[in-house]
Amino acid sequence: MKILALDSSGLVASAAVVEDNVLIAEYTTDYKKTHSQTLLPMLDEIRQMIDLDLHTIDAIAISAGPGSFTGLRIGAATAKGLGLALNLPLVEVPTLEGLAFNLWGTDKLVCPIMDARRNQVYTGIYEFCKAEAEAGSCEQQLVMQCVKDQCASPVDELVDELNRLGREVIFLGDGVPVYRKQITEGMKVPFSFAPAANNRQRAASVASLGAIYYAQGKTVTAAEHEPEYLRKSQAEREREEQEKVAKEAQA
Repeated sequence: MKILALDSSGLVASAAVVEDNVLIAEYTTDYKKTHSQTLLPMLDEIRQMIDLDLHTIDAIAISAGPGSFTGLRIGAATAKGLGLALNLPLVEVPTLEGLAFNLWGTDKLVCPIMDARRNQVYTGIYEFCKAEAEAGSCEQQLVMQCVKDQCASPVDELVDELNRLGREVIFLGDGVPVYRKQITEGMKVPFSFAPAANNRQRAASVASLGAIYYAQGKTVTAAEHEPEYLRKSQAEREREEQEKVAKEAQA
């Protein structure tokens, strides 16, 4: 099974190809260019580097949100275009689940946070649990489980909830440098911050998780896919506020 994965949900742009649980290629950047400038050239570079025949892909895994409204739309448009052109299914991987999967195997709680502005983060809480082993096998099977579904949350409320859970936590994501001081001052349980190698979005994780979901039949058509924003964009909120003010003025 060959999965092409894309993630443009945040500051990072990332593309990867995973085949039969082997990472064939991954291209990730976190620089000053927009995703509209980077994502398609990255895909083309991967295609040329590994002699990728796009018709051999089984599915496209896409980081489905939440995240940057513009970034999600660029990723969705790219995935939908490829899916329609190649007649491929899409696997929608929630952004926070993809981030958490970077820390596969840890016995700590995993708390990815993305800066959502207005003193809020996009977040979720995850753990890796032992699955029932096959009879006669010593191989340890782990599955990622959701302790708290992804949502938009004030940082203080998230810290309070983690303190109530009473377990050691690892934080990762682009919200860490923004809210690190607030987290450090508020946490009452042991915690740490993931290192550079795995503290941002990686398409390899989206592909790995996407392969699991694909095997479970969790796919949509390219036409059906829509990003999950979780909350309204700033432009929508400003328009609604202007409409509210206008109505009050007319009353």
